[in-house]
Amino acid sequence: MSSATPSPVPSSAHGHHKRHSILPAVSQSGPKPPVQFSSSCTIADSALLTGPHTIIVSTESVIHPRARLESLGGRVTVGRRCIVHERACLGAADLQGRYHKGSPDKEGRSMGAVTLGDYVTVEVGAQVESGGTVIGEGTTVGIGTRVGAGAVVGKHCTLTANSTVAAGEVIPDYTVIYSNGLRRIDKRGVSDLKNKAQARQIDVLRRMIPSNPGKFQ
Repeated sequence: MSSATPSPVPSSAHGHHKRHSILPAVSQSGPKPPVQFSSSCTIADSALLTGPHTIIVSTESVIHPRARLESLGGRVTVGRRCIVHERACLGAADLQGRYHKGSPDKEGRSMGAVTLGDYVTVEVGAQVESGGTVIGEGTTVGIGTRVGAGAVVGKHCTLTANSTVAAGEVIPDYTVIYSNGLRRIDKRGVSDLKNKAQARQIDVLRRMIPSNPGKFQ
C-alpha cells in the first residue's frame, strides 16, 4: 500500500510566530497615496492606505493588519512609536460619510489633515476623522472611540472604549474621557512609564507582524 504524501508543515511549527489577521482581507480599492515611511516602521501587508494626500509613518511606528489610513481629506501623519490597531481608521469620514477638508492655509494646502503625536495608540475600531484633527503625544484612543473632525486632543490623555470627542473640541492634557461622558484629569504622573511600556510593546509587535512597506511605495 502506498502511503499518503505528508502535508507541508506550517511555518509556525518551525518556530516562526508572525502575526496575521484572522479577519477577511480589506479591499485595496481607491487612489494610491504618496507616502513617506521611516525605514524602521512596521506596516502590515493587509493595511489599507488610500487617498491623494501624503501619508507619513515615522520611526518605529506599527500599523496593524486591516488598519486604514485615509488621506482623502488631507495629509495623515503618524508620529514616532505609535501603534494603530486593526480596523482603526485615521482620516475617517464623519457619521454622514463626509471627509472634512477644512479651509486651505496661506500656502493653499489642505487643512483636512490628521496628526498623531509620538507614542500614540489608536485601538481596535477607533475612528479619527479628517479635518485638522490632532491627537497629542502619549494619548490612547480606546476601542471603538470616535474623535470628531478638527478636534485637538492634548498630551497623555486616555479616551476609554466607545467614548466620543466632538468635532472641533479641545481636550486638555492628561484628560480621561469615559464612554458615559464623564471626564477627569489623570494626576498620577505616569506618562514616562507609559511611554517605556509602549516602546517594549513595539519591540514585540515588530517581531510578530510581517511588514511590507514596499507594497505602498
